[in-house]
Amino acid sequence: MFAAFARWVDDRRALRRRWQDDACRLLVAEELGAYYEAQRRATRARVRGEKAEFYHWAKVAAEVARISPQVEMNIVTLREIVSEQKRRSR
Repeated sequence: MFAAFARWVDDRRALRRRWQDDACRLLVAEELGAYYEAQRRATRARVRGEKAEFYHWAKVAAEVARISPQVEMNIVTLREIVSEQKRRSR
């Protein structure tokens, strides 16, 4: 039982490291637009039905917002991004 719990904890830590690593990469590449890029990727994954990738990129967006107070986060812009990604998928 302990081994199963330890594996679960290790898996959760690996997921968290992946969110953090991707958030840092986006911040370096996109700077102020990192949050929007993470949301674009989350929306693309959601439209494609890739549930795990959607959750991953949504967590990356949250991580970007958490570690960088300078990133832009505007709900109007975010809605435009979601609409654009949905249009592209049709």
